Amino acid sequence: MVDGLGQRTDEEIVVVGGGIGGLSAALSFARDGRRVRVLERADSFAEVGAGLQLAPNATRLLDRLGLLEAVQQAGVTPARLVIADARSGEGLASADLGARFRRTFGAPYVVIHRHDLLQILLTACQQAGVALETGREVVRAVSQGPQAHIECADGSTYAAHAVIGADGLRSALRAELHADGEPVASGYVAYRGALPIEQVERPHDLDTVIVWVGPGLHLVQYPIRRGEMYNQVAVFRSPAYAAGAADWGTPEELDEAFSAMCRPVRTAMPSLQRNFRWPTYDRAPVDRWVDGRAALLGDAAHPMLQYLAQGACQAIEDAVTVAQQFARHDTASAGERGVERALAAYESIRAPRAARVQRAARAWGDIWHIDGTGAMLRNELLRTIEDDDFSYADWLWGWRLPGD
Repeated sequence: MVDGLGQRTDEEIVVVGGGIGGLSAALSFARDGRRVRVLERADSFAEVGAGLQLAPNATRLLDRLGLLEAVQQAGVTPARLVIADARSGEGLASADLGARFRRTFGAPYVVIHRHDLLQILLTACQQAGVALETGREVVRAVSQGPQAHIECADGSTYAAHAVIGADGLRSALRAELHADGEPVASGYVAYRGALPIEQVERPHDLDTVIVWVGPGLHLVQYPIRRGEMYNQVAVFRSPAYAAGAADWGTPEELDEAFSAMCRPVRTAMPSLQRNFRWPTYDRAPVDRWVDGRAALLGDAAHPMLQYLAQGACQAIEDAVTVAQQFARHDTASAGERGVERALAAYESIRAPRAARVQRAARAWGDIWHIDGTGAMLRNELLRTIEDDDFSYADWLWGWRLPGD
């Protein structure tokens, strides 16, 4: 069947993975009138973790999907971003996220609980008629002629017009495209915690996203859930990892790493959850995301370190782009080559962009965590940035869909 725009509507697209990237892709396809099925490995749709930052490159696309109002209502639109020295407590640079920022980038900066964003996407997918299945661990996807065939660990199989692998850091679909082994451990580990806002000491305004940077460590703090909760993430380089120990990134190392930092940073440590640690990983960029009728998306394609707060943002960019390219190329007149053209266009647009963000995230982590003379020079440079100068971030936050 073909709709009035010449787009295919009768053949199902299968999205593997029901996280933020997978559901964003499913919704984007469904908004274009496509039949979509999501296969999620877990027994429910859920996001692990707490806070999430959504820069304008993502919130513009959420607005395009009709979700921005709901996202803003569930989250917080902060007044400013601040970078401060974790050792001295000095504020180094800030960005005013008010009216001029929104005019510059065409969308706001929003912080939100991961679960809240996922629920907004899940509800929108249900309303759009997306088929949602849990308990489906996809182990293989192969292209055979005009279809992609998908196999699950429980023996269930699916035939699809195309398959989008949004199955995360250890993607089964990526393993079929790349023999790049295990993800790359950074040697850093994160601890997270969220407090009711009334329990938070107030070293700064609570409408602020603040990053405290220091030697081999940083702390990020901001409000979530309409300002009712306060999200905190402490990240540090593990000496035990550097020494080759099997058990690394322990709570004892956490306390030792932050013990010499300023009082506002030390104050955050007791509120962090100690029963779960988050070693941080990424992979080197790759330029091949497509194999026949299968393509990668989000962390399956480009897992990145957290220093630019772009993991979810880049997955949302992928999601809306791949649907856009199907709408442009996978038409009745294109025949069986429509999928091939759509996925080739998607890869050519997204792979260079995501690779640049991956590399920049690694570099930015080095800048945050430098010590000695390097830290002095970093601080001097940051002090020169005006709070309404966004030129340094235009390449990142100003990205737009081709044709927009």
